[in-house]
Parts: sequence; C-alpha cells; structure tokens
Amino acid sequence: MPEPGKKPVSAFSKKPRSAEVAAGSPAVFEAETERAGLKVRWQRAGSDISASEKYGLAAEGTRHTLTVRDAGPADQGSYAVIAGSSKVKFDLKVVDAGKAEPVSAPAPAPTEAPEALGEAPTSAPEVEAGAPSPEGSSSAAPEGPSAPGDPIGLFVMRPQDGEVTVGGSITFSARVAGASLLKPPVVKWFKGKWVDLSSKVGQHLQLRDSYDRTSKVYLFELYIMDAQASFAGGYRCEVSTKDKFDSCNFSLTVHEAVGPGDVDLRSTFRRTSLAGGGRRISDSHEDTATLDFSSLLRKSSLRTPRLEAPAEEDVWEILRQAPPSEYERIAFQHGVTDLRGMLKRLKGIKRDEKKSTAFQKKLQPAYQVSKGHKIRLMVELADPDAEVKWLKNGQEIQMSGSKYIFESIGAKRTLTISQCSLADDAAYQCVVGDEKCSTELFVKEPPVLITRPLEDQLVMVGQRVEFECEVSEEGAQVKWLKDGVELTREETFKYRFKKDGQKHHLIINEATLEDAGHYALRTSGGQALAELIVQEKKLEVYQSIADLTVGSKDQAVFKCEVSDENVRGVWLKNGKELVPDSRIKVSHIGRVHKLTIDDVTPADEADYSFVPEGFACNLSAKLHFMEVKIDFVPRQEPPKIHLDCPGRVPDTIVVVAGNKLRLDVPISGDPAPTVIWQKTITKGKKVAAGPAPDASEESGAGDEWVFDKKLLCETEGRVRVETTKDRSIFTVEGAEQEDEGVYVVTVKNPVGEDQVSLTVKVIDVPDAPAAPEISKVGEDSCTVCWEPPAYDGGQPVLGYVLERKKKKSYRWMRLNFDLLRELSHEARRMIEGVIYEMRVYAVNAVGMSRPSPASQPFMPIGPPSEPTHLAVEDVSDTTVSLKWRPPERAGAGGLDGYSVEYRREGSGSAWVSALPGLIERTSLLVKDLPTGARVLFRVRAHNMAGAGPPATTKEPVTVQELLQRPRLQLPRHLRQTIQKKVGEPVNLLIPFQGKPRPQVTWTKEGQPLAGEEVSIRNSPTDTILFIRAACRAHSGIYQVTLRVENMEDKAQLVLQVVDRPSPPQDIQVAEAWGFNVALEWKPPQDDGNTELWGYTVQKADEKTMEWFTVLEHYRRTHCVVSELIIGNGYYFRVFSHNTVGPSERAAATKEPVFIPRPGITYELPKYKALDFSEAPSFTRPLVNRSVIAGYNTTLCCAVRGSPKPKISWFKNGLDLSKDARFRMFSKQGVLTLEIRKPCPFDGGVYACRATNLEGEAQCECRLEVRGGAGAGLYARNLEGSWTGHLPAAGCVCKCVH
Repeated sequence: MPEPGKKPVSAFSKKPRSAEVAAGSPAVFEAETERAGLKVRWQRAGSDISASEKYGLAAEGTRHTLTVRDAGPADQGSYAVIAGSSKVKFDLKVVDAGKAEPVSAPAPAPTEAPEALGEAPTSAPEVEAGAPSPEGSSSAAPEGPSAPGDPIGLFVMRPQDGEVTVGGSITFSARVAGASLLKPPVVKWFKGKWVDLSSKVGQHLQLRDSYDRTSKVYLFELYIMDAQASFAGGYRCEVSTKDKFDSCNFSLTVHEAVGPGDVDLRSTFRRTSLAGGGRRISDSHEDTATLDFSSLLRKSSLRTPRLEAPAEEDVWEILRQAPPSEYERIAFQHGVTDLRGMLKRLKGIKRDEKKSTAFQKKLQPAYQVSKGHKIRLMVELADPDAEVKWLKNGQEIQMSGSKYIFESIGAKRTLTISQCSLADDAAYQCVVGDEKCSTELFVKEPPVLITRPLEDQLVMVGQRVEFECEVSEEGAQVKWLKDGVELTREETFKYRFKKDGQKHHLIINEATLEDAGHYALRTSGGQALAELIVQEKKLEVYQSIADLTVGSKDQAVFKCEVSDENVRGVWLKNGKELVPDSRIKVSHIGRVHKLTIDDVTPADEADYSFVPEGFACNLSAKLHFMEVKIDFVPRQEPPKIHLDCPGRVPDTIVVVAGNKLRLDVPISGDPAPTVIWQKTITKGKKVAAGPAPDASEESGAGDEWVFDKKLLCETEGRVRVETTKDRSIFTVEGAEQEDEGVYVVTVKNPVGEDQVSLTVKVIDVPDAPAAPEISKVGEDSCTVCWEPPAYDGGQPVLGYVLERKKKKSYRWMRLNFDLLRELSHEARRMIEGVIYEMRVYAVNAVGMSRPSPASQPFMPIGPPSEPTHLAVEDVSDTTVSLKWRPPERAGAGGLDGYSVEYRREGSGSAWVSALPGLIERTSLLVKDLPTGARVLFRVRAHNMAGAGPPATTKEPVTVQELLQRPRLQLPRHLRQTIQKKVGEPVNLLIPFQGKPRPQVTWTKEGQPLAGEEVSIRNSPTDTILFIRAACRAHSGIYQVTLRVENMEDKAQLVLQVVDRPSPPQDIQVAEAWGFNVALEWKPPQDDGNTELWGYTVQKADEKTMEWFTVLEHYRRTHCVVSELIIGNGYYFRVFSHNTVGPSERAAATKEPVFIPRPGITYELPKYKALDFSEAPSFTRPLVNRSVIAGYNTTLCCAVRGSPKPKISWFKNGLDLSKDARFRMFSKQGVLTLEIRKPCPFDGGVYACRATNLEGEAQCECRLEVRGGAGAGLYARNLEGSWTGHLPAAGCVCKCVH
C-alpha cells in the first residue's frame, strides 16, 4: 500500500484514452509501461480479455496494444488495462458509419487530466496554442510548406503564435507525419536563436510527445505553466530525421496587468515584453534555470505599463557607494536587467571618494586561503585607542575557542581565523565608530582524490547494481559519467546517487542491457573507472534430481541445485502441481531445492519434476517403489536376501559426498539369520579430470586391486549397521570418498547362507584446478590457460567458470555464464593499464569446485602504433641519418625504445638490425652501409606488450653522398655591424649547407687570420669565429669562404671593437664676466672607435673642491657656466662620452677662475601715482547651454572692475540669491552659478549683473533642460511647489520643497 499522503507511482508512462469509432472499423488502444517485462492484462466489464478473432493483443518492449476488430454496438462499454498495482479505465463508443466524422489524429484536450499527466492540474487557465482564443490568436490550420501535400516539409501542423496573461498556461503543439519515417523524428524547442529548452524543463516548462498508430502522426507539445512577463518573445521548433530537416518560428505574447504607478529611474533600464503579436528572435545569452528570458529581449518601442511599487531608494546612489563586485547583485535586486546600459551611465557619474578618518590602512578587497589553513585580516587605525568590531556577513564575531583570535598591537588590529572551512567563505567587515571597511574571503578547496576506486561488476538483467567509491573529502562534489556522458537524475529515477561521508554510491535498481558500459566517478583531483557487464538472465543447474528406488515406509528425497538462490520453483507430480502436507515437505535453502516424501507408499510412485519460475527448463526424475516380496515357507527356511536384482548383480549406488547413504536390505530365513557386512578395500589412483566430459569411465580400471575385506559391525557412529528380524540397514552419515567401494552382505543360519555385493560410488565436486597461466596479453584482452583438476570428483568435468578482478580489489567478476569446454579462453573487455588477476573453477554434475589460486598479476597493454614522420635526414657514402617522431599511441606502460632495421632492395634480402638492442632517442645514424646500394629502412616502437607495426621508408635510399651547392646561412644579427666592447668575448656562429663537407676559409681585410687570439672551429654544419678577449686591433672586415670543389659561397662580417674615449684637449677659460664663465676645448684625440655622445662639464669651489655637474650630454666644444657666486674661485673639468661610457680622465683648468665683487649703489625707484578705477566689464560672457535633466549644471563667466563689483544672478528677471537650489561662486573674477539637478522648469534666460561705483554691466544666456528617460513636463508656482505632467502615463506629479 502506498504511504499516506504520497501519490502512488503509476506503472504506465502512457495511458490509453477513450475512443469513438465507426461501426465495422477497428478500435486500437495503446499503453506504455515504465519498464519492459511487466505483465499487462486487458479487461472488459471486469473480465480478462484473451487473444481471439475479436480481440488482438500485442506487446513490443514497453508498448502494449489492444485491437477490437470489426467494432459493433455490442463492443461498447468500459475497458481497463492492469499492470502491477496500477489500473487505468477507458471507454469505447461505437456510432453509425454515417454519423462518424473522420479524424486523422486524436485532438489533444486543452487541459490534460491529472491522471494522464501525473500531476495536479493548475488553477490558472490553460490555452492551447493554435486554437481560436478570445484574444484573437490565429487558427491552427496547417498552411504553407507544412501542408501534407508538401513533398519536403515534415510538419503536418506547425505551432502557431499564442497569447497568454501573466500566471496562465499555454500549450504549443506540432504534429509530424511518421508514415514514411523508419525512426521517430528528433524535435528540439528553442527560445530565441540558441537557447535549448530541453535543459529548462522544470517548474514552468514541460515537453511532451506521443504517437498515434492509427494516423501514424507524432505529436510534440511545449507546455508552459505559470507564465511570466519575461517568457514573451520568439520561439523555434526544429524537427530532423536522417535525411530531412524542417523548422518553424512562432511567438508568445504575455499580457500584463495595467495599474497606476510612478515610473522610477530603474524602468529606463528594464526591458519589457513585446506588446504586439509580431515575431521576434532574441540574440542574447542563455537564460537561467527558472526560465527567466528577460535578458534575451530587446527593448521594444511600444511599452505596456506595468504595476510597480514606487521607488523609495536611489539606485544610482547605492551603485555609486557599492564596489564593482556588488553591481550584479544590486541590479538583480532592483530589477535592472540592462547591465550594459547601467554600467555605461554609471561611468559618467563621478563617484565621491571620502578619505577615511578612522583607518590609516584598510583591508584588501579580497583574500584567498586554502581549506584547513589560517588567514590573518589586519587593519591599521588612526586612533590607537579606538574600539573595533569584526563582522561576518553582517553578524558580529564573538570570541569562541581557538577559531577566532583577536589581536591589538598599537594601532594595528588583527583577526586570525584558524582551520578555515567552506563555512568561513564570506564577507567580513571591520567597524570603527561609523566607518567600516569590507573584504571578501575565498576559501579554496584542495583537490578531491580517489582513495578507493570503483570495481567492475557483472550482473544479470533485472538485478540491482551499486557502484561504491571513496574519496578524500566528506561531502565532496562529484560527477558520475557513463561512457563519457554525465548522468543526471531522471524522472524515472533510473539512477540514484547517494552520499555517505566520504563514500559515494551510484545505484541502478533494475539493470538492463543498455546499462552495460564504462562508468566513471570524476572529482577535482582525478577519476575512477569501472566496467559494468549486463548479461541475459540464465539459469544453470549445478545438480539435477535423480531417480530414486525406495521401499515401503521409507523416506524419498529429491534434491537439485541451481545457480540463482533467489529463484523459486514448483514441484510437479505427473505434470500436476504438488501440494505440500504433513507427509510431503518442500524446502528452499539457498540454491538447493528439496522435495521430501515420508512413509513412501505405492501411490507415490510417479514422475516428479521441478520447474523454476521464469525459466524454460524442467528437471525430472522418477520414484520407483520397491516391493518386498515375502513368500511363506515352512520353518527351517534357508536365509535369503530380497533385492530387486534379477541378475544378482545390483546396479552401482551413487551418492553425493556429504549426503546420507542408507542401504536397506530385506532378508528372510528361519531361524533368524546372522547378517555380516563387509567392505572390500581397494587400492588405486584418483581419476584425473580431462577436458572431455564424455571420457570413458572404464579407463584406468586395471589400476585397482583387492587386498583385504573390512568387517563392519558398529551399531553407532557415522558408519553403523542395524539389523532386525526382516531387514538389515547399513547407514553412512555424511558420505566421504573413503566410503566408496564394494560392500558384501552375507546372511547365514543353520540351513544355509546368501550373499550379495553392493557397489557404492561416492561422487563430489572436482578438486580446485591449478593457478591459470596468462599469455598473449593485448590492449584489452588476454589468453587464459589452465590444467584440469587432479581429481574430477567421480564425475566427468562438464566445463569451467572463469573469474577476474583488479589487483587491489576484493570483488571477483564472473566472465562466462555458459561453461567453458576448452582449457583456454580469450578474455576481453579489460581496461588498458589496470592490473588484473584470474582464477578458474571446475564444474561437474555435482557442483562447482573451490576456486583455483589466483594467476600472476598482469596488465593489458596493447603494442604501440607505428612511429610517425619517418624521414631520411642525411646520406653519405657509408651512412644514412634517420629521424622520426614518437607513435600516436604508446600504451599505458610507456615506450621501452625503438628498433631500426634495414635491408637491400629486393624481396630475397632479410631485414638486418642496425643496432643491437633498443634505442630511446628518435634519430639514428646507420653506419657501415655499402656504397651505392639501394636500402629500405623500417622503425618499430616497443613497449611491454612487444613491438608495434613498423614505419617503412616509402622509397629505397641510395647510399651515396649527393653533391650540394655550398650556401652560407648568415643570421640576421650578423648582417649588421657587430659591435663589441674591449675585453668582451666574440663568438660568431654561421650555419651552412653543402655536400660533400665544404672547406671553410676565414680572412681579415683579405689576409689570412693569424695569431692565437683568434680561433676557428668548424663542424659539418657550421663554422665559429671565437675571440676570448676582444681588443681594438680585432676590428675590421672579416670574410668567410665556403668551397665545395669548384663552387663557393662568401659572406662578409664587420666587427667593431669599441672602448672609452680619451679626455678632451686644451680646455681654456675664454672669458669671465659677472656671474658667468665661458669655456672652450678641443675634441678628444681618441673617440674609442665609435661616435661621441657628448661631454659632461663639472665645476668645483676652490674652498671645498666638491665637483658638481653643470652640463650633461653636451654636444658642442664651448659652453657658458652661469650662476657662479661672487667672490669665490672655481675649477672646471670636462669628460667625453661615447657608447661605452665616459672617459677615464677629464680635461681640467689648471688655475682657478675668481669672480670679483663689483661696486653697486642701490637707488630707490620712483613711481607715478595711477588711478586704477574701472567700470565692470565681462571679459568672457555667458554662453547658451543645453543640458539633461537630473545632472548638476554650471554657468560660468569672467568679469573685471575696480573696485570689486557686486554680483547678482537672475532668471527670467527674478533674483536667485534667496533660492537654495542655486549656488553662486566668485573666485578671482571667475563667476559660477551651479544649478543642482535641474528639471525642465529650470530652462530659461539667465543673467549675471556686476555693479560698482564706476557703473554696471550685464550678460545673458539661454539654458535649455532636456528631459531624461521617463521624465515629464514640469512647472513651478510661486509657493515653491513643483507640478508636472507625464504625457506617457497621463498622471500628475507634485513635489514640495
């Protein structure tokens, strides 16, 4: 029973609907179940329907169909379909053929029933797109390319434009013809250009699809619930098949409630819905999970007023004071969706930056710390005695334990957070009085590692699968993937994800064949991979039931063992189900099923069968009732053993090891005979198990012989003998291998004796085979070989079962369900690079042996691919240089190296190894090749799996050095003058080409190089000119010549070795006057082999002799030193400069230059009295301006006059001095009038009047105030009130100062 308060889950994913058909036509009802294999029953009027000429029943996977043929009035009524605990009722109505209207496809109801949808109906009205509506939306009749006659279009009916009010629901329908389609079409719904609505299915949106087999039409529906204003816009439906594609655009208009309200500043940047019904496609980014399409809509020219609360907060003031990281949150909170326009306008507003009076050093904008570490937040205060508070997300932090540590050292205040966790990732504030500084702390999580990987699993269809993986962090975020595709929670709850501390579980309740594949758990620090193998459910019989022969009042036990311990079954007697009672008992323990019959009677002799439920198999055996024939004889009757053995040679009695052996021998004789039981002891060998199950049982019989008889006379214990007047019972509890043999029963009395031999054979499971051997290991496979067990258990070995596991795992996975007949098997579907182990079981008619020891661990690794880009780099008369690149696939174990082989052209030549062993580099010089031979080369890559395929040269290579013209490859930096400082090394490397090896010659100024200071080093590919320490003599033009036979190439290099210049010459004092001295000198004798950059002139007072630089980088050879002090003597010196630096010495004056004190008499100046009185005049008048309402505006002009004039400002003739909204400034003749946040009323003629004793002046300008977005026309009266009209909304706003 379902739990109270919860809605039971229906077993149907698609339910049949009531139908109305014409008399004589068939009626088809279709239902789909959630899973395949579910038993479905059809009923009419409470009675089950079976397949007949009237009713047709069909089942295909999860689809079940009921067909009522030749429907008539008698077929009308109520029908039902039952699956599990779910039952769905529907009706069939039959009308006359003339009254029935032909319907190509069943029209979907505007509002689907809650039972069909699996959810409660919404209270909001639902409108189906395409149906006529009161708003006047268009009809749903197909037109254009979607008509059925169109040979290209796929649509039978396209979705039409629709209208809905806020909070309502609407359905868009599309029908696709499926008569010519082999597979169902793929339909996608889009919002705008690229927003796929399949990822937005949830609270506000549902996607549905169905198929009508009668009309062969696919129906696809887009169902929008609780519509919002942001849902309006353009939509697109795309349908595609293997070779066709079709699409259709439609639009949704959402009508909003209209109410009075002020238009605040935020409405300027909020995009509203489209008022008209035209189509429009958005080009913005993808929307959020709540289907908010506001960011996808362009601002329309027509706007429907919407009801909004009046703005009580200044959004711009909030944005000005907030950090940039908070812009998006504030915009979302206040409904501003045009972020780009908001940021553009925000840039034009000057943000007020206030200097903090409480903090000398604030917190940084953000901090980052790793999880588990500690972080210190420190501020520095202006007042060392001030009290501070630390806040976390607006809540004051209290001292608790060692988590938070508060420190106060002087003016510094520190908050230390220990053992940071994700809960500490928050915003922190330090508050001092009324001021505060904020920061954000980001806690970085360490990578989550896999501590216990996933394990491979092998299950049967319908079984439960649970993957378990353990990671290093509790509650870590992980992803489950199947074959590289992320798994998500589906509506059918096929996959369930569970977290238990550090353990993560993936649960599949009922596995299907489609669930087979590779599953992975991915974390931030790696991933774990495992394979799931799902096989068809098969049942193996480990032990079948055997025929029994029992006597009267004895017990008969039929026992069988199957592979699945969960399988139940039915016992049959002569084909009829056997009902247990006090004498007949049925038991099921694990994999063993038993039928026990006590006190057997002749009526129990019959054929008994065990039939497992859900499997097409039948285990049968026969029960023989053994009658004891007692003949009346006179007294002194000789003893006789009464066994049903005509030839006195009874059949071999077979017993399974561990079972009870009971030999009941009826006897007679008068007087009562004495019974003697003896066992013939034999000696021989165990029979080895071979691969063939039908091997002859008589082979090896000659290896046994009799050498003794053992008397059995115990009456208690495991082996005991019980004798009565008319029978002797030999019992063995738990038969063992040593109980096997020939038992001799002898009865004696004075009249005579009788003797019978009974052969008992004890069979058991085989011994465990030896550890298997692994060979032929490939990329994902290997060959497993094993030997038969030493003892086959007395029954031929039927086959073998193979298992494998990962080395570090404890879970063994079975590789075969059908027994392997051979002694080898190729195991596949392994993961490359993972270490595995194998083990094997032997199976005979008794059961399965113990597992063999595990094989040696092995790793599936495939050989590498062939090396790439094999090319011949160089060829000489006896050598060939090869180079290549590593192979694209090297295998999990990496490469061990490469082998290089060659052979002469011709099929008869064998491949010769160019080098013993393997090489690790990707190039090789093959030596000692015959000159002139044509040789092929091949290269193989080797790894743990062996050698991969070879890469072979396309054409044979002729071993002969080619003649190549010499060519010098002069680098770019050597083509210019090479400048080096004295003492620096010179290393000039010049690559070249040429074959055979060119002859290199260096010359300087046409002369061969000589001396030990210049060395030349040549190689086959380049030449080097090296000078350990350059000097001035090494400067010059060097020429290198490359010669091959009669061909040559030349290049020139210019080397310039530079040094410091010598000091200037002949410095002289040309003239001295007043505070100035003129100096002259000559250029230095040696410029250091480079251009002079200039001179440095310095002076020194004769008293202190401290040198001060007067001129630097001076290019001329004469200068004037000014600003000298009268009465002092000066020395002067000059340095010369070049690229290397200044000269080591300077040219200095030998004698000081004295600055004399001239006689000076100061005369007071005479001034003429002047009159500076001046009438006011505007040097810069006012200019006309046009400004935007809401932004502060200034009017500026400049005036002069003496005495200082009095300034007055007027607007339209009214004095502005008493109006608080206007501020006047005057600074050094510059006059400014500031108008705070002007409105359209503030436009007009402004005048500035300047007045003093000499006169007055006035200038005027016109100010035009343009209204902003949403602003109206305002007027102001004399009482100080503001009134305005909003032409758009028709409302009046009044603001009183």
